[in-house]
Amino acid sequence: MGDELFPSGEWTGFYNYKPTEKFRMDIALEFSKGSMSGQGCDNIGTFLITGRYDPATKDCYFTKSYVGAHSVYYKGFGESKGIWGTWEIGPFASGGFHIWPRKSGTGKAETLEEEIPQPVEAIGIEAAEVELNRPGSQN
Repeated sequence: MGDELFPSGEWTGFYNYKPTEKFRMDIALEFSKGSMSGQGCDNIGTFLITGRYDPATKDCYFTKSYVGAHSVYYKGFGESKGIWGTWEIGPFASGGFHIWPRKSGTGKAETLEEEIPQPVEAIGIEAAEVELNRPGSQN
């Protein structure tokens, strides 16, 4: 298998600190001749991706750099369900991740168990003036 495990386009997935928690990330990735780059967002903020992949070994190494903040090092392995692996911020934090292409046919599209809450538009009505009859009041 070659570059079909690393299709350019929209990817989604999650990272975690421990298996019971998942933090969604959405990424636009470009794979070309062993290099990968992209941009995305997650619950921490907006980030840029730079790294390398090897279609022969299916290994993938990249850095996720949050704009104006810290960077996270990722090491993964590509297979039919996307890229799986581990991440670390030096000795401070580490965990796992799984990302996959959004388009069906370029990897199995999966859904997250926990979706990021999306903003909703609140619709309200103007409250009418109402006189309350309370016990003991003179209304």
